[in-house]
Amino acid sequence: MKKIIGILGGMGPAATVDAMEKIIENTPATCDQEHIPVIAVSFPDIPDRTTGIISGGESPLNKMLAALKILEEAGAQCIIMPCNTAHYWYDELRASTKIHFLNMIEVTCNKIVDEGIHHVAILATTGTIKAGLYQERLEKEGVNFVVPDDVQQGVIMESILAYKSGDGERAYQLMESVISLMKNVGVEKFIMGCTEIPIILSSDGDKGRYIDATDELVKKAVSWCYSYESFLS
Repeated sequence: MKKIIGILGGMGPAATVDAMEKIIENTPATCDQEHIPVIAVSFPDIPDRTTGIISGGESPLNKMLAALKILEEAGAQCIIMPCNTAHYWYDELRASTKIHFLNMIEVTCNKIVDEGIHHVAILATTGTIKAGLYQERLEKEGVNFVVPDDVQQGVIMESILAYKSGDGERAYQLMESVISLMKNVGVEKFIMGCTEIPIILSSDGDKGRYIDATDELVKKAVSWCYSYESFLS
C-alpha cells in the first residue's frame, strides 16, 4: 500500500485544489494506479488566520485540530497544510498528532539556503508578515530579505482578497504592481508565501523569479512518499 498524503485544507479552497494538482504534476506516474493516494479535508469555515493573528479574531486552531483528526482517522500518513499563515499554529498542531507533518515554512526556507539564494522578498498575508514566520528563519540562516512596506502590504492583501472574491484579473494587476516596485532593490527571488499567490500569478511569464511555497511543500511530500525512510517511520 502506498503512503497516503493528507491535506489539511480549505484555507482557501482554490489553494487546496492547487496543492492536489501539484501532487499529480510532481508524481512520476504513468497510469492512475501509480499515483499517490490523497485524502483532502477542505473546511473553508476555518476562521481567518490573519484576523486571528493581528486583531484578536477567533482562533482557527480548534477547527484545524478537528480537520487533522479526520485525516488521522481516514489513514493519512503524511500531513501537508497549504496555508502559510496557518503555520503560526504549526507547533500546536504538530504536538497533537503522531503523523508525519511537514512544515511549509521550513521546507521553503531550506530550499533558499540549499540553493544559496542570498536576497529574497516575501510576498505573503499580513498575518504571515506580522508573525515573522519567514523572517525569523531567514535571519537565522543569514539570508537577506525585504518585506513590503505598509502601503505595499495593503495592496498585497487587497490582491489576495480580490482573488478570493472571484476577481482574478484585478488580483493579478494589484500583485504585479507591488512586484514591479520591489524588484528594483536587488531581490534575487520572490517567495510566494501565500498559497493564493501562485494562482494569482499563474499567467506570469517569468516563473524563474519566484519560489512557490506550495510547490516546495508538495515536492517534499512526494519525495517522502517515495523514500525508503518513510516506510520505516
